[in-house]
Amino acid sequence: MRSNTTVRGNRRRTLRFAAAALTVAAGFSLTACNGDDLTGGDPSPASSASSSSSGSGNGGSEAGSSGSNGSGSEQGGGKDSAGKSSGGQGTAAGSGSGRSSAVAKCRTDDLTISASDTTIDGDTDGSVAVEMKNGGGRDCALSGFAGVDLTTREGPLSAKRAGQPAERMILKDGKSVFFNISYPMNDSGGSGVSITGLVVTPPGETKSFSLEWPGAATLPVTDGAGSPVDVGPIGSAGQGGAS
Repeated sequence: MRSNTTVRGNRRRTLRFAAAALTVAAGFSLTACNGDDLTGGDPSPASSASSSSSGSGNGGSEAGSSGSNGSGSEQGGGKDSAGKSSGGQGTAAGSGSGRSSAVAKCRTDDLTISASDTTIDGDTDGSVAVEMKNGGGRDCALSGFAGVDLTTREGPLSAKRAGQPAERMILKDGKSVFFNISYPMNDSGGSGVSITGLVVTPPGETKSFSLEWPGAATLPVTDGAGSPVDVGPIGSAGQGGAS
């Protein structure tokens, strides 16, 4: 009985050791599997870093692209500006912005002033176009209205301003600008008021320029309630502005 019991006990121990060995082996197997998972997982952070790196690369390329596009467009604009310098800069100078603010106003002595009859047959009002040509050897600036007085046998008659003042413009050397004078025709049958001359004062100047009156010889007699003669802003006749 004892020997049988001893054998059974030895068998049980053997089975326990075997089970323990299997458990240990299984543990190593699981560890190895888990190790494989972790090892397989290692590329995942690397790939995510690579993805992040490629993402930042895209961002960098977008920034670079946007930067290069920005600088490219600016350089392109510079090339366009250089290619169209006369148009762009000429427009800026002509519009009275930036560079034109440093241009001095036109002086009476710089201008050649002339006048011509522009009345159209059948019109109820007569019209005269006054030309101011820049002969001063430099560009100059004009704006607003010129002063206009008609010399009559009854004394000087000042024209009243009609319309909005002209914005500042650059009159280039050798170029002209025009404005209009309108007046009522003398259809009364009477002698009216005789006109003997025209006096023009450029905008902002006190020195005047006298010339012959090219329009109708007389004005109708009025009741004295204001001047019947109107003067338009600079650029209101002829070429329509600086030319």
